[in-house]
Amino acid sequence: MSSTELRHTALDAVHRSLGATMTDFAGWDMPLRYGSERDEHNAVRTKAGLFDLSHMGEIIVTGPQAAALLDFALVGNIGAVKTGRARYTMICQADGGILDDLIVYRLAETEYMVVANASNAQVVLDALTERAAGFDAEVRDDRDAYALLAVQGPESPGILKSLTDADLDGLKYYAGLPGTVAGVPALIARTGYTGEDGFELFVKPEHAVELWQALTKAGEGAGLVPCGLSCRDTLRLEAGMPLYGHELTAELTPFDAGLGRVVKFDKEGDFVGREALAAAAERAASNPPRVLVGLVAEGRRIPRAGFQVVADGKVVGEVTSGAPSPTLGKPIAMAYVDAAHAAPGTAGVGVDIRGTHEPYEVVALPFYKRQK
Repeated sequence: MSSTELRHTALDAVHRSLGATMTDFAGWDMPLRYGSERDEHNAVRTKAGLFDLSHMGEIIVTGPQAAALLDFALVGNIGAVKTGRARYTMICQADGGILDDLIVYRLAETEYMVVANASNAQVVLDALTERAAGFDAEVRDDRDAYALLAVQGPESPGILKSLTDADLDGLKYYAGLPGTVAGVPALIARTGYTGEDGFELFVKPEHAVELWQALTKAGEGAGLVPCGLSCRDTLRLEAGMPLYGHELTAELTPFDAGLGRVVKFDKEGDFVGREALAAAAERAASNPPRVLVGLVAEGRRIPRAGFQVVADGKVVGEVTSGAPSPTLGKPIAMAYVDAAHAAPGTAGVGVDIRGTHEPYEVVALPFYKRQK
């Protein structure tokens, strides 16, 4: 990214005033951590954390055929999503490869917000724009129109309730409602990427700082701390949630990733990748390729993306994400492994860490599930 200027979120000065360690993430200058990433991680698991996610890419799709366009462009049944609800879905290439995983909010009868990963926002925007040909619908790049803050953790409902009269109790998982938080107009969503309950607040960039400060003040007694991208990664890893570029890539179909359930063949009409995905579904059913599993270390050495998974002296897979797990107190990883070695408890599986085959236990994902 050296040739281009890094983008800054509306909260950039706040992060610097808090002493954040900043990093280049998908062309954005983002906070990696403020202090100890382990402390930030544990705060989200036990109390609450406050994140700046303004690097995510918001794309608005409007018009009489907005639903029809999204049903054609994406693999999910978006037309079936009720107003005020959200859906996790994917956009695929014609060959079935995953371009990105997305959350789509239905804001109104003919208005949707597609939220893409920062690294893929332009790719998704370009694909939607191209696929909109022939539909009575408009695709609008709204990335600069929003700042996005997230409050995650068991104390987050209480913290947010003190700042809004929106019906948070009635807000279901994967839903969004317009409201006012600390006097700021916001779209309040409840999707999360940490394995905990929590809320995302889409606001105008000019309101980001006052909202961050109001949330910080409201969370003082509840143990709320600012959190960076580093603990966001360990939180989502423990929760078994995929990250594009790691568990999801253009070389994999949703069926390869064990997420075939997001592909809705029963929806009306054609959609991009349908034929290739139908073939992939058949292949996965009769002869599963590698399977995404969890690995828990018996020792202390940390597996990293790209490390080989081994058994009986042979390579049987590859690590996609790995990190120390603050909750389990051991290193963990997600990896694609051959089906023969994918069952939880499979003996003799290890990870090649710089020439040494470190023993690992194969477990079912997720590593962590919150108590409801």
